[in-house]
Amino acid sequence: MALDICVKVAVGAPDVLGDCPFSQRVLLTLEEKKLPYKTHLINVSDKPQWFLDISPEGKVPVVKLDGKWVADSDVIVGLLEEKYPEPSLKTPPEFASVGSKIFGAFVTFLKSKDANDGSEKALVDELEALENHLKTHSGPFVAGEKITAVDLSLAPKLYHLEVALGHYKNWSVPESLTSVRNYAKALFSRESFEKTKAKKEIVVAGWESKVNA
Repeated sequence: MALDICVKVAVGAPDVLGDCPFSQRVLLTLEEKKLPYKTHLINVSDKPQWFLDISPEGKVPVVKLDGKWVADSDVIVGLLEEKYPEPSLKTPPEFASVGSKIFGAFVTFLKSKDANDGSEKALVDELEALENHLKTHSGPFVAGEKITAVDLSLAPKLYHLEVALGHYKNWSVPESLTSVRNYAKALFSRESFEKTKAKKEIVVAGWESKVNA
């Protein structure tokens, strides 16, 4: 039986998947585990009442598991791993926090109006930390040859970073960070990623209000 999942809809396009990296993380998990699912696209600016009834905080993604609606991508991914352990996407604990500060650093740099506030360097520092990890551990993924939950969390964030910074700042991951660039390429080329990613113009539109705030 297909699992029900509520995810963000694209702004101005009622039938198109939106740009939420946390929703994509859960969709990637479902795809990698080959679990059938049914998507319900939610307009987060005008949430339908039935959605607020099942998700009082109004946040996406939410997934129905064992008859109960569950929110928060961390919680959902953990429960999916417990309930459907094969193929395993468990990240070894020592690698679970690899790259965890990249998204926050990206958002700060993207919203920054001051070229000298250190936000670009802070992002590069986080990407260099990921580079060093990938260089010193046999890859292509964070925990080795097999893709795990940490990669599925990072993939949408790196995609947003690439698309939004490319558009708004004409910025890309430094050429010197070859391992990071190859890692992103490996993630983006997976069938699961192709099936679940938001179109680039939707990602760009999704960040517009934050950039211009």
